[in-house]
Amino acid sequence: MKEVLVYSTPTCHFCHAAKEFFKANNVPFTDYNVAEDMEKRKEMVEKSEQMGVPVIFIGEEMIIGFDEGKKYPAIVSTHPIGSCKEQTAGNIYAKGLAEAGFVVLVHDASFQGASGGTPRFIEDPAIRVSDIRFAVDYLQSLPYVDAERIGAIGVCGGGAYTVHAGITDHRLKALVSITGVNYGRLIREGFAQFQPRQLAQHIAQMRTEQAQGGEREVANLLPASVAQAQEAGLTDIDVLEATEYYKTARGQQPNGATSQLMSFSGAAMGWDAFLHAEVLLTQPLMVVIGDKPGGFGAFRDGWEIYSRAASTDKHIVVAEGWSHYDLYDKPEPVAIAMAKVVPFFKEAL
Repeated sequence: MKEVLVYSTPTCHFCHAAKEFFKANNVPFTDYNVAEDMEKRKEMVEKSEQMGVPVIFIGEEMIIGFDEGKKYPAIVSTHPIGSCKEQTAGNIYAKGLAEAGFVVLVHDASFQGASGGTPRFIEDPAIRVSDIRFAVDYLQSLPYVDAERIGAIGVCGGGAYTVHAGITDHRLKALVSITGVNYGRLIREGFAQFQPRQLAQHIAQMRTEQAQGGEREVANLLPASVAQAQEAGLTDIDVLEATEYYKTARGQQPNGATSQLMSFSGAAMGWDAFLHAEVLLTQPLMVVIGDKPGGFGAFRDGWEIYSRAASTDKHIVVAEGWSHYDLYDKPEPVAIAMAKVVPFFKEAL
């Protein structure tokens, strides 16, 4: 891991924010208080040729902190279904974009993670898309964010939610879907085992029982381990790799519950992430997919939205030899994605 040096002062809000970000993502760093250490202050000025803080070095790369008098482009980052802000949307893509100079807001979905709302573990596409709109509201309220230069990125289900938000909220000026999955299609096909009417009836029955005092049952979307999945005869690459990511130290986080209150999933049955994209999705769009198709359908959905979008500035990036979950955190495919995503946002925003 590259050495991280932070030149900061005790009264700098952005210095504290940067250090809290590193702590939250378990990134070790050395902090120099340049309000008291004159030698380090001189060193900082010589290196950065300015007096603003924080100044952050990640290896040889220098990142100069916020100037509160400036306006910065901002990006909303949305996590996958069953995930949380501390996983791929936050510790990989938000982190990389922040290091590239963007203000990035990554949030836990309503009713999930550290966010409020009961009952817990609701996965409702309308709510997830509304979360993105409220994130834009918040960013537009910040004095250091340029309200006309806000984009959005999302991973897996978050990628398709991001696309849908952009279709109907044109405050979002550029959109990136990282291995995005259309949750409406997925629940009608994969979750329903291609029997959507039967699943719709089952959801209705569960909701009725719970309304009449029955216990709410939260479903875990994945097996407890890869070994358990294989013992059960599961062979799909997405299921196995999802389990390896979410159920091991590789990606496991306390709020990454991979759980869902299925009785509240009825709204998703009739939802299409790409509805009216042919007419309304006019913003610059980048779609990133791997070329190893799996049961969750990101490869198929990526090509679909790329084809359907009305945008005249649209790009599809295929990470050859890599899968859906490789794009969550594996260094090489992430590097392929970020090499395209960062310049895309810099140009579009």
